[in-house]
Amino acid sequence: MARLLLAPMEGLVDDVLRDVLTRVGGYDLAVSEFIRVSGSLLPPRAFRRRCPELDRGSRTTAGTPVAVQLLGSDPACLAENAAQLAQLAPAGIDLNFGCPAPRVNRHGGGAMLLADPEQLYRITAAVRRTVPAEIPFTAKMRLGVRDTARTLDCARALAAGGIVSLAVHARTRVEAYRPPAHWEWVARISEVVGQPVVANGEVWSTADHARCCAVSGSDDVMIGRGAVADPFLARRIRALAAGGEVDADRSADWRELRPLLASFWQQVGAKVAERHAAGRLKLWLGALRRNFVEAEALFQAVRALRCVAEVSRVLALHGVPVLPPVAHAVPDAR
Repeated sequence: MARLLLAPMEGLVDDVLRDVLTRVGGYDLAVSEFIRVSGSLLPPRAFRRRCPELDRGSRTTAGTPVAVQLLGSDPACLAENAAQLAQLAPAGIDLNFGCPAPRVNRHGGGAMLLADPEQLYRITAAVRRTVPAEIPFTAKMRLGVRDTARTLDCARALAAGGIVSLAVHARTRVEAYRPPAHWEWVARISEVVGQPVVANGEVWSTADHARCCAVSGSDDVMIGRGAVADPFLARRIRALAAGGEVDADRSADWRELRPLLASFWQQVGAKVAERHAAGRLKLWLGALRRNFVEAEALFQAVRALRCVAEVSRVLALHGVPVLPPVAHAVPDAR
């Protein structure tokens, strides 16, 4: 059965947006934003803070399982923290070897580790020894730092280290998010590893999804920015796979999206300081503008606003119901 995964996206797809997107439906698994592991054993509350779903059976409110992603470069420290995380029964533990952000890479983490396949193996093998067999242990990689000279060696190292599945963002670190994604490399990686390989990158539409599967040879696809820009994408992919028809009525989609925007705004207000709330809404609206003219109009209407009350008033004028505030659940200290 083909799988659709919601990608981890640092600073964008947090537990609030995961909640909203998985309520629309279509995803088999979501992966959390990375938790940085650097030199110390994190307390359980640190994992819960980044992935509150751990307190709900590692699932979103809609029931979608959420794997927790770790980022670091020290095998022993990652292994120790993975063992700590495993006690919270996550739906999976994932290792990040794909983040292209300079603030991560300058410390030797994320995609920079792709320059050293041997270190990838040491990290993966160390973590594998601490993760119970019943918890899926996976990794995500890019094609390399600057080129694809070590792509296959990196994939082999991760497979040998004991992962059960590998997601491949089909670009190098220096390519960042510039199109195209080189889906053909997913097929090459699949030829040298025995584990399932998930294709990731530049899937914005049902047509992109079909091309990605055809070129990569993988039925499993991870969607990131495309999911944020079009919350109904996974559901349409599922409908097509089931032999149904896709409704292209964006106005109807927007009407369905408005209460989800309202829930997003309500949850953001409960989670972040007031001075940051408007920025979070603008970030999502900025992505939605790609597909919805209504999102463009709403983005322009709130663009200069910072006050929560003013933003709420504008949302109501645009048909987005303003929900009463909710108390933010603070992770316990255990």
